[in-house]
Amino acid sequence: MSFVTADYDYVLPPELIASRPAPRRDQARMMVLDREKQSIAHHSFREIAGLIGPDDLLVLNNTKVIPARIRFQTRKAELLLLEQLDATKWRCLVRPGHWFRDGREFSEGAVSGKVLRIEPSGERVIEFNAPIDFARVGEMPLPPYIQREVEPADAERYQTVFAAKPGAVAAPTAGLHFTPELLGTLPHAFITLRVGIGTFLPVKTEDLREHQMQEEWFEIEKETAERIANAKSVLAVGTTTVRTLETAMRQHQRIVPGLGSTDIFIYPPFKFQRVDSLLTNFHLPKSTLLMLVAAFAGREFILEAYREAVASKYRFFSYGDCMLIR
Repeated sequence: MSFVTADYDYVLPPELIASRPAPRRDQARMMVLDREKQSIAHHSFREIAGLIGPDDLLVLNNTKVIPARIRFQTRKAELLLLEQLDATKWRCLVRPGHWFRDGREFSEGAVSGKVLRIEPSGERVIEFNAPIDFARVGEMPLPPYIQREVEPADAERYQTVFAAKPGAVAAPTAGLHFTPELLGTLPHAFITLRVGIGTFLPVKTEDLREHQMQEEWFEIEKETAERIANAKSVLAVGTTTVRTLETAMRQHQRIVPGLGSTDIFIYPPFKFQRVDSLLTNFHLPKSTLLMLVAAFAGREFILEAYREAVASKYRFFSYGDCMLIR
């Protein structure tokens, strides 16, 4: 156990960062960690059905990524739409900041609007002249570590096959590996957590306990809440699912249906109340996601697994391979 941010670091050769997805979703490699035995095994994601328990209920995040990146063609400027406040108002990240000063009016092709205010965080609240037509102006908001231009294939591949509820600005990447055929063979249920930009924000404090998570909204439907509450074992697909379920347990001591919000930061030591196993991708050094996984499996065990993943040339981050922790 450590609260020192630097203790959640590891060395990652840049060439192991996956810039594109595997040709097929289910072709990812999957490292399997057994917490009790402290063992590490190597499999293909296609083998997952034979590696989970008969009583496991898979819980997945069915949020849908919106093409939230808007780039201006006549100048080096762009917007990332983070949260819709009403029909025409959005909370946004902007670049460059000096161009989007308070009160600035702008017009670029099909996008016109005005900066209403600048938040203490630097985010802008912008009122557009009309609802955003994402089909005309939006791009998929690929993570900043994917250092290439967005390609047409990203519109499909940076989205799970079960994405249903728009609002996320980042994909719940552990779910990217499922095909409809594979998912159809496994007992599963869906929650929704609208993934925000906070998932990429680094921990800048030396003591991780001083880091503040951004708030994200989630929804658990009635039938899903009942299934999760009655499940003998829950396999959370992705850290966003973990955060949703463990927030619900902390707030209500059980899984209840409805809308909610979470700014929960999970790091060692943390007592998990509803998640029994976890499917997740490989995460950035010193990130809140790596700290969550370390809380689930143990920091030293996770760092050992990451060193083995590097040595075995696993593919890292959103478009990369995955890890099943039992």
